[in-house]
Amino acid sequence: TAWKTANGTLYLDANKDGTSKTGGDIVSDKEYRNFELQLDWKIDKNGNSGVIIYSNENKDKYRWMWETGPEIQIVDNEGHPDGKIFKHQAGDLYDLIPAKEKAANAPLEWNHYLIRCVDGKLDIFLNDVHVVSTTMWNDNWKSLIANSKFKNASDFGTYKSGRIGLQDHGNN
Repeated sequence: TAWKTANGTLYLDANKDGTSKTGGDIVSDKEYRNFELQLDWKIDKNGNSGVIIYSNENKDKYRWMWETGPEIQIVDNEGHPDGKIFKHQAGDLYDLIPAKEKAANAPLEWNHYLIRCVDGKLDIFLNDVHVVSTTMWNDNWKSLIANSKFKNASDFGTYKSGRIGLQDHGNN
C-alpha cells in the first residue's frame, strides 16, 4: 500500500527519513520469459532502488524478490553509499556486471531504461546508452554469480521465467 500513483507516475510513498510507510516490493501479476521493458525513472537524493527480473514469488521458499531475481540498479550514485561500490551503480546489473558507461542523470531527473531479454540474451540500455550485455544461464553467468554476494543463494539467477518488480528500498 506504500505504492501510489499521481499524474501518471508510480512512486513509493516514503517517510522523510527514507523508510516506507507500509513497505513492500511491487511485482507484476504475470511471469515473463522473453520481454522488452521500457520505463522512465528518477530517484530521490540519496535514494536506492532497482528493477528485479525473473523473480520467483514462492513465499514459502523466498522472503525477498532479490533472492532469485537479478537487479538492474537504480541509485543516486553520488549520494547513496551503495552508489560508491563497484557494480552497485545506476545501470549496473547489481553486483554482477558494471555498466560499460556512466549514463545516469542526477537524482530527481528522469532516466530511461530499456531492458530486453530474449532466450537468455540480456541487454540493458540507460538513456539510450547500451550499458550491459550478457547471456544468462550459461557457464559465464554461473561464474558471475559465484563471484558475487549471491554465491550462497542457490536459486539466484536460475529461473528462466519470472515476475518483474520494483524494489522498495525505502526511497521515492
